[in-house]
Amino acid sequence: MNQIKVFSPATVANVSCGYDAMGFALETLGDEMIFTKTNTKEVVISKIEGANLPYEVHKNVAGVVAKLMLKESNANFGLDIQIFKNFKPGSGLGSSAASASGTAFAVNTLLNNKYSNLELTQFAMQGEVAACGSAIADNVAAAIYGGFILVRSYEPLDIVSIPIPTNLIATIIHPQIEIKTEDARKVVPKQIDTNTAIAQWANVGGLISGLYSKDFDLIGRSLVDLVAEPNRKALIPLFDDVKHVAISVGALGAGISGSGPSIFALSKNLETAKKVEVAMDTVYKNSGIDYSTYVSHISKTGIRIL
Repeated sequence: MNQIKVFSPATVANVSCGYDAMGFALETLGDEMIFTKTNTKEVVISKIEGANLPYEVHKNVAGVVAKLMLKESNANFGLDIQIFKNFKPGSGLGSSAASASGTAFAVNTLLNNKYSNLELTQFAMQGEVAACGSAIADNVAAAIYGGFILVRSYEPLDIVSIPIPTNLIATIIHPQIEIKTEDARKVVPKQIDTNTAIAQWANVGGLISGLYSKDFDLIGRSLVDLVAEPNRKALIPLFDDVKHVAISVGALGAGISGSGPSIFALSKNLETAKKVEVAMDTVYKNSGIDYSTYVSHISKTGIRIL
């Protein structure tokens, strides 16, 4: 194989209570990337469409991950990379993670699947360092593993796949404003009191239990964030209104996707998810802010070859 084209999904990280520890991949929204082997042993980014991203390899997360993997594997080829972005950086939907994880998956395929999913996550995390200064695993692991994931530990890295009810559907609204991950991380408190910590990890346990048992009510009761959301929601126009209307028309719960500004809601069927989309649209349509909405199943496979 000398060339591969992949679809790398957008992802929702944190999932309310799982700050830096949980995430899931979307089935219908994501980027496309083409990787072609070259004889130069160099990495070149020859095309970027859909976003204003750097072509310099050391500044682009795809370039960083590709170069690292080729060096670590002592590969006898170089790469030409083309990136087609279908959603904007700074959306809270794992834009940099899509590039980093898509690259890790594609390069691994060209290396005859030399590395495990856990190792691919570690490579992709280095792309996140280039993007936002932190080796965050939740978005990249969700894209690589597919479905819902839990980052049980960072040292050593331990990723756990969580089963999902088949008809669990996500609705997303993406206000077209940019919130940088590093800025959003600054407003999250460094310390929390014991009662808040107990409530937060109890919700994580409830969410995971609800996903395993397909208990939609428990999933809804557990989608509560007491750590990041209270501090980050001020960065997102109309957040409380969107969350309120989503739940009022039947969403199980709603919260900030990653660092924001995107807001996600989970529903127990497609019909409800579409009602949630209409409700979100009603809140934003007269706001003067450009926005996009999406309805998607949760991707069971994550990154896939096209």
